[in-house]
Amino acid sequence: MTALTDVVIESERLRLLPTDESYAPAIFETFTPEVTTYMFSRPPEHIDETLAFIRRARTEMTEGRALEVVVLLRESGEFIGHGGVPRANTEAPELGIWIKTAAHGQHYGREAVTALAGWAAANLRFRYLAYPVDRRNVASRKIPESLGGRIETEYEMVSQSGARLDIVEYRIYPEALARRLRPEA
Repeated sequence: MTALTDVVIESERLRLLPTDESYAPAIFETFTPEVTTYMFSRPPEHIDETLAFIRRARTEMTEGRALEVVVLLRESGEFIGHGGVPRANTEAPELGIWIKTAAHGQHYGREAVTALAGWAAANLRFRYLAYPVDRRNVASRKIPESLGGRIETEYEMVSQSGARLDIVEYRIYPEALARRLRPEA
Protein backbone atom coordinates (compact mmCIF):
# COMPACT_ATOMS: atom_id res chain seq x y z
CA MET A 1 0.00 0.00 0.00
CA THR A 2 1.18 3.52 -0.69
CA ALA A 3 1.71 6.27 1.86
CA LEU A 4 -1.48 7.82 3.22
CA THR A 5 0.04 11.12 4.33
CA ASP A 6 -1.53 13.12 1.49
CA VAL A 7 -5.13 11.88 1.70
CA VAL A 8 -7.75 14.64 1.87
CA ILE A 9 -11.40 13.70 2.34
CA GLU A 10 -14.25 16.17 2.13
CA SER A 11 -17.91 15.83 2.98
CA GLU A 12 -20.73 18.33 3.02
CA ARG A 13 -19.60 20.09 6.22
CA LEU A 14 -16.21 18.56 7.00
CA ARG A 15 -12.65 18.34 5.77
CA LEU A 16 -10.48 15.44 6.95
CA LEU A 17 -6.74 15.99 6.71
CA PRO A 18 -3.85 13.73 7.70
CA THR A 19 -2.83 14.26 11.31
CA ASP A 20 0.35 16.25 11.82
CA GLU A 21 2.13 18.02 14.65
CA SER A 22 0.52 21.37 13.90
CA TYR A 23 -2.71 19.98 15.39
CA ALA A 24 -1.09 18.73 18.61
CA PRO A 25 -2.31 21.64 20.78
CA ALA A 26 -5.92 21.25 19.59
CA ILE A 27 -5.85 17.47 20.06
CA PHE A 28 -4.25 17.80 23.51
CA GLU A 29 -6.78 20.40 24.68
CA THR A 30 -9.92 18.65 23.44
CA PHE A 31 -9.16 14.95 24.06
CA THR A 32 -10.64 15.20 27.54
CA PRO A 33 -11.93 12.74 30.17
CA GLU A 34 -15.48 13.43 28.99
CA VAL A 35 -14.57 12.62 25.37
CA THR A 36 -12.79 9.40 26.41
CA THR A 37 -15.50 8.11 28.79
CA TYR A 38 -16.28 5.13 26.54
CA MET A 39 -12.92 4.84 24.78
CA PHE A 40 -9.91 2.59 25.36
CA SER A 41 -7.54 5.56 25.22
CA ARG A 42 -7.05 7.96 28.09
CA PRO A 43 -6.50 11.70 27.79
CA PRO A 44 -2.84 12.68 27.63
CA GLU A 45 -1.35 14.22 30.74
CA HIS A 46 1.23 16.20 28.77
CA ILE A 47 1.39 17.41 25.19
CA ASP A 48 4.47 15.21 24.65
CA GLU A 49 2.11 12.20 24.73
CA THR A 50 0.02 13.79 21.98
CA LEU A 51 3.14 14.48 19.92
CA ALA A 52 4.29 10.86 20.37
CA PHE A 53 0.86 9.65 19.17
CA ILE A 54 1.10 11.90 16.10
CA ARG A 55 4.59 10.67 15.28
CA ARG A 56 3.44 7.03 15.49
CA ALA A 57 0.42 7.88 13.34
CA ARG A 58 2.61 9.56 10.73
CA THR A 59 4.86 6.49 10.58
CA GLU A 60 1.85 4.19 10.16
CA MET A 61 0.46 6.45 7.42
CA THR A 62 3.81 6.55 5.62
CA GLU A 63 3.88 2.74 5.71
CA GLY A 64 0.25 2.49 4.53
CA ARG A 65 -0.90 0.76 7.74
CA ALA A 66 -3.36 3.43 8.92
CA LEU A 67 -5.06 6.64 7.99
CA GLU A 68 -5.27 9.13 10.89
CA VAL A 69 -7.07 12.41 10.26
CA VAL A 70 -8.02 15.62 11.97
CA VAL A 71 -11.66 16.57 11.51
CA LEU A 72 -12.18 20.22 10.56
CA LEU A 73 -15.24 22.26 9.72
CA ARG A 74 -15.03 22.92 5.99
CA GLU A 75 -16.05 26.57 6.04
CA SER A 76 -14.06 27.83 9.03
CA GLY A 77 -11.26 25.27 9.35
CA GLU A 78 -12.08 24.85 13.04
CA PHE A 79 -10.66 21.67 14.58
CA ILE A 80 -13.51 19.54 15.95
CA GLY A 81 -12.03 16.07 16.39
CA HIS A 82 -9.95 13.19 15.19
CA GLY A 83 -10.67 9.99 13.31
CA GLY A 84 -9.06 7.26 11.41
CA VAL A 85 -8.82 3.90 9.79
CA PRO A 86 -6.37 1.84 11.84
CA ARG A 87 -5.30 -1.50 10.34
CA ALA A 88 -5.97 -0.09 6.86
CA ASN A 89 -3.74 -2.76 5.32
CA THR A 90 -5.70 -5.72 6.74
CA GLU A 91 -8.88 -7.60 5.85
CA ALA A 92 -10.64 -5.86 8.76
CA PRO A 93 -9.75 -2.17 8.95
CA GLU A 94 -11.24 -0.35 11.92
CA LEU A 95 -13.16 2.92 11.82
CA GLY A 96 -12.77 5.33 14.71
CA ILE A 97 -13.78 8.87 15.62
CA TRP A 98 -13.95 11.32 18.47
CA ILE A 99 -15.49 14.76 18.41
CA LYS A 100 -14.72 17.49 20.93
CA THR A 101 -17.40 18.12 23.53
CA ALA A 102 -18.29 21.59 22.21
CA ALA A 103 -19.22 20.05 18.84
CA HIS A 104 -21.34 17.15 20.14
CA GLY A 105 -24.92 16.77 18.96
CA GLN A 106 -24.34 18.01 15.41
CA HIS A 107 -23.87 14.55 13.81
CA TYR A 108 -20.29 15.39 12.84
CA GLY A 109 -19.12 11.97 14.00
CA ARG A 110 -21.54 10.22 11.66
CA GLU A 111 -20.57 12.46 8.77
CA ALA A 112 -16.84 11.94 9.37
CA VAL A 113 -17.13 8.15 9.69
CA THR A 114 -19.32 7.98 6.60
CA ALA A 115 -16.63 9.90 4.71
CA LEU A 116 -13.91 7.59 6.07
CA ALA A 117 -15.96 4.52 5.13
CA GLY A 118 -16.47 5.92 1.62
CA TRP A 119 -12.72 6.47 1.31
CA ALA A 120 -12.06 2.92 2.54
CA ALA A 121 -14.57 1.47 0.06
CA ALA A 122 -12.86 3.30 -2.81
CA ASN A 123 -9.26 2.65 -1.78
CA LEU A 124 -8.94 -0.52 0.31
CA ARG A 125 -9.65 -4.21 -0.08
CA PHE A 126 -11.36 -5.61 2.98
CA ARG A 127 -13.76 -8.30 4.17
CA TYR A 128 -15.46 -5.85 6.53
CA LEU A 129 -14.89 -2.61 8.41
CA ALA A 130 -14.84 -3.01 12.20
CA TYR A 131 -16.39 -0.45 14.52
CA PRO A 132 -15.92 -1.34 18.20
CA VAL A 133 -17.96 0.78 20.61
CA ASP A 134 -19.04 0.59 24.24
CA ARG A 135 -22.59 -0.73 24.54
CA ARG A 136 -23.60 2.33 26.63
CA ASN A 137 -22.45 4.84 24.01
CA VAL A 138 -25.77 5.10 22.21
CA ALA A 139 -24.82 8.09 20.06
CA SER A 140 -21.72 6.34 18.73
CA ARG A 141 -23.59 3.08 18.15
CA LYS A 142 -25.88 4.89 15.72
CA ILE A 143 -22.90 5.57 13.44
CA PRO A 144 -22.17 1.99 12.28
CA GLU A 145 -25.89 1.21 12.29
CA SER A 146 -26.40 4.06 9.79
CA LEU A 147 -23.86 2.32 7.53
CA GLY A 148 -25.55 -1.08 7.68
CA GLY A 149 -23.26 -2.43 10.40
CA ARG A 150 -24.35 -5.27 12.62
CA ILE A 151 -23.00 -6.53 15.92
CA GLU A 152 -20.92 -9.66 15.41
CA THR A 153 -18.85 -9.92 18.57
CA GLU A 154 -18.93 -8.67 22.14
CA TYR A 155 -16.22 -8.48 24.78
CA GLU A 156 -15.14 -6.65 27.88
CA MET A 157 -11.91 -4.74 28.32
CA VAL A 158 -10.34 -2.28 30.72
CA SER A 159 -9.48 1.14 29.33
CA GLN A 160 -6.17 2.90 29.84
CA SER A 161 -8.01 5.00 32.45
CA GLY A 162 -9.02 1.84 34.34
CA ALA A 163 -12.72 1.87 33.36
CA ARG A 164 -14.52 -1.33 32.40
CA LEU A 165 -15.76 -1.20 28.83
CA ASP A 166 -18.53 -3.42 27.47
CA ILE A 167 -17.65 -3.51 23.77
CA VAL A 168 -19.96 -4.46 20.94
CA GLU A 169 -18.11 -4.73 17.65
CA TYR A 170 -20.07 -3.82 14.58
CA ARG A 171 -18.99 -5.15 11.23
CA ILE A 172 -19.83 -3.25 8.08
CA TYR A 173 -19.61 -5.45 5.01
CA PRO A 174 -18.89 -4.01 1.53
CA GLU A 175 -22.35 -4.89 0.19
CA ALA A 176 -24.17 -3.10 3.02
CA LEU A 177 -21.82 -0.16 2.77
CA ALA A 178 -22.33 0.14 -0.98
CA ARG A 179 -26.11 0.29 -0.45
CA ARG A 180 -25.72 3.05 2.16
CA LEU A 181 -23.21 5.11 0.16
CA ARG A 182 -24.98 4.84 -3.19
CA PRO A 183 -26.62 8.16 -4.14
CA GLU A 184 -30.39 8.09 -4.29
CA ALA A 185 -31.67 7.74 -7.83
